Parts: sequence; C-alpha cells; structure tokens
Amino acid sequence: QVQLVESGGGLVQTGGSLRLSCTASGGAFGSNILAWFRQDPGKAREFVAAMTSGGSTYYAQSVKGRFTISRDNAKNTVYLQMNSLKPEDTAFYYCAARRYNLIVVTISGYDYWGQGTQVTVSN
Repeated sequence: QVQLVESGGGLVQTGGSLRLSCTASGGAFGSNILAWFRQDPGKAREFVAAMTSGGSTYYAQSVKGRFTISRDNAKNTVYLQMNSLKPEDTAFYYCAARRYNLIVVTISGYDYWGQGTQVTVSN
C-alpha cells in the first residue's frame, strides 16, 4: 500500500515561490505516475501537473511556465516548484500516484492520495 505525505505548503505573497514535496512509502515508487492536484473550498479538485517514471511531464494550462514538477526516485520524492504565485493559486495541494505509466488528468485515474498541504498566496 503506497502512502504519500506532502510538505512545504505555507503563506507567500503574490509573485513569491514555494516548493512542495511528497514522499512515498510502501510501494513501487519508480513505476508510478506522480501528480499534483489542488482544491479550493467549494470547488472541484483540479489537476495541476504530472510526471511519468521516464521524466515526461504534463501541466495544466493555468500553471504552465510557472510550476515545475520533478522527482527523485532515489528519495521516493516528487516535488512541485511553484514560482510567480498568484492569489488564484491558493488551495489545498494534493500529491497522487497512479500505478499505470500513462498520464491522466482525472481524479479517478489515481490510486493513492496524500493528505494535502495548504498553500495561501496573499495580495
């Protein structure tokens, strides 16, 4: 059973940066798709970014050019570097893992989820 634990959230001003981390345990980390989603209260959870085991990436249009997903298989960790943050990036950010090595953007496509970490961007 894969367990995911996020860290790195916090409060930052508009234009600032944060790096989120997600460490996995209990599974074949290297063969999974790893992704980040986010959810604002009262809104649906939305896809942010994903990365294959081979290093291919895919981003939501709203974060393309500002966010970068990366992974360190030796540390069983995936990262989300967030730059040029905007107030609309404020949300709870979740790490997710998918057993099959094909990127999908739907919540139902992911098998494991972390508990999330809050990111707040102030004006």
